[in-house]
Amino acid sequence: MTTTATAAIAMLFAANAASAAGQLNIYNWGDYTNPELIKKFEEKFDVKVTVTDYDSNDTALAKVRAGGHGFDVVVPSANYVQIWIKEGLLQEARPDQMENFKNVDERWVDVPWDPGRHYTVPWQWGLTGIGVNTSVYKGDINTSAIFLDPPEELAGKINVAPEMNDVLFATIKYFGGDWCTTDKDVLRKVRDKLVEAKTKWLAMDYSVTEKLPAGDYAAVYYWNGAIMRSRIKNADIKFGYPKEGFPYFMDSVALLKDAKNAENAKLFMNFIMDPENAALISAFAKYSNGIKGSEKFLQAEMQDAPELVVPAEFQPAGEFLASCEPDVQQLYTRIWTELQK
Repeated sequence: MTTTATAAIAMLFAANAASAAGQLNIYNWGDYTNPELIKKFEEKFDVKVTVTDYDSNDTALAKVRAGGHGFDVVVPSANYVQIWIKEGLLQEARPDQMENFKNVDERWVDVPWDPGRHYTVPWQWGLTGIGVNTSVYKGDINTSAIFLDPPEELAGKINVAPEMNDVLFATIKYFGGDWCTTDKDVLRKVRDKLVEAKTKWLAMDYSVTEKLPAGDYAAVYYWNGAIMRSRIKNADIKFGYPKEGFPYFMDSVALLKDAKNAENAKLFMNFIMDPENAALISAFAKYSNGIKGSEKFLQAEMQDAPELVVPAEFQPAGEFLASCEPDVQQLYTRIWTELQK
C-alpha cells in the first residue's frame, strides 16, 4: 500500500472517530465479551452497544441465515469463516487496510480461513483440553481418556463441551485417525465410544466457570480460558493437554453483509486491534488474542499460565481445526445427532 493511501485511510478513521454515534449490535459467544471493553468503546465513540450471546457456531450461522436478526458483527471460529464467506453472509470489511492492523501478530495475518485478513479481525484463540479437580482424581490428566474412558473417580461427574467439531476431533485422534477422515472403521469406533462414554457424563453445557470450581463437575473437556478462570477460583483445578491430539481454535470478528451500522462495526474492528483494548478482551475470558504488544497490558497471571503456555512435549499433539468438505461434515453430523438422542 502506498504512503498516500495509508494516510488517506488513517484520515478516514480519524473522521469517523470524530463523528461516530448511534448503535452497534454484536453477536458473540456467551461469557466472552468484557463489559469494560464495551464501556470504553461506547464512551470513546458515543455508540450504544448491544451484545447478544450464542452458544455454538451452528446456532450463530442458522440465526443469521434466517435473516431479520439485526446484528452488525459476529465472531465465528476459524473453521466456519469460509462457510460464512462462501454463503455471502459477510462484507469484505478490509481490516488489512485499517490503522491498527499493524498490530496484528504476523502469525495471524495470512491465515487459511481469511488470507490477508480481508474479512476478519482476531478476537481470541486457544485450545480445547482437559480440566480436572485433583482433589477428586490424582491420575494422568493429559489424555482424552478422562472423558472417553473415565476413571471410576470421575464417572458421572464430567461435563463435555457441546461443540461437535471439538468433541469429534479429540475422539478421532483418540483412535489414531486424522481430522476430516472418512474411514468408516474409525468413525464407527468414534460413534460407539461417544455413545458409551456419554452414559458416564453428567452434562454437556457451558456453565464450566461456575460449576467446575464449585465442585459440581469433577472433570471437563472444555476450552482452556474457561478452565483457567475455574482454576483461579479453585486451586485444585488443573489443566491437561490430551496427548492423543487436541484442537486449536481462533475466533474472529466479522462484519455482516446486512449490517445496519457498518461504519460503527468497522470502528469496533479497528478498536480491538489496539494492544491495550485487545488486552481487555483477554483479561476477561483468559484466552490469547493475537495482537502484538497486548502482553504489556495483561495481568501477570496470564504471562505463564499453564492453560495458555503449551508444554513442549504436547505441542506436536495440537492442530488447528480445518473446515471439512460438506460430505464429511454430513457424516460427522450424523454421529453428533445420534449422540444427542
